[in-house]
Amino acid sequence: MRLAHTMIRVRDLDASLEFYCDFLGLQEICRKDLGDDATLVFLTDDSQKYHIELKFNKNGRDYTIRNQFGHLAFHVDDLDWVISDVKDRSWWFRQSKPTSSSQYNFIHDPDGYDVEILQVPSAQN
Repeated sequence: MRLAHTMIRVRDLDASLEFYCDFLGLQEICRKDLGDDATLVFLTDDSQKYHIELKFNKNGRDYTIRNQFGHLAFHVDDLDWVISDVKDRSWWFRQSKPTSSSQYNFIHDPDGYDVEILQVPSAQN
């Protein structure tokens, strides 16, 4: 058994694509139009082993981010560059504590989902 994808609902598909594709570097690999109900957009990274499904409800249905969901996490080779970019965009962020065993940065996507950006340990670069 392998993981297939994680689906998150988004309020503004264009803003979400800008965040996940332009900022995080994911690629859109599939888009499904479900008529008047919704649009599904599947994103992946270079390995294409796992996908994030963005679901945009066209009928104006709103939703609340529930407390059961934790966060999405992404590895990067240069966390300092990401932090600099986040600061340039004036986005909210929270960096790891200096005493933490790993370096990370939490930010919010356009819908308020937590996204963790982790520095790849130097042995894995």
